Amino acid sequence: MDMRQITPKYHVSPQIAAEDIPALKAAGVTTIICNRPDAEVPPSHQADAIGTAARKAGLTFEVLPLTHQTMTPENVARQAALVDAALGPVLAYCASGTRCSVVWALGQAGKMPTDEILATTARAGYDLAGLRPALDSMSA
Repeated sequence: MDMRQITPKYHVSPQIAAEDIPALKAAGVTTIICNRPDAEVPPSHQADAIGTAARKAGLTFEVLPLTHQTMTPENVARQAALVDAALGPVLAYCASGTRCSVVWALGQAGKMPTDEILATTARAGYDLAGLRPALDSMSA
């Protein structure tokens, strides 16, 4: 598992497995958000399997599958609301963590300067420089 901190409350990672749940709980994660569509993974790694393990461990588990087509303003707002409602640190996961970083970055447009958004994701290992025009446009 490769959990990367974006903010003290928001972390991202590539695909997790049910076996990762105890380590996530030990790390203080209280909420897991699955941003990966089930069609991308085998049943053992689909949202139902991960969600069952998370809930058994006492964690909150949310599903918001994201693709280029579903990275809408509504879903960006929904992701932000899920993070805001969490009682503690959140881990969002997808294939590589990039979609989870993108949805966070889009949610910060107009709240943080674009340079700060991009520097924050870069520190976590996600180069989102290609989002600069969209972030600048959303901030205007």
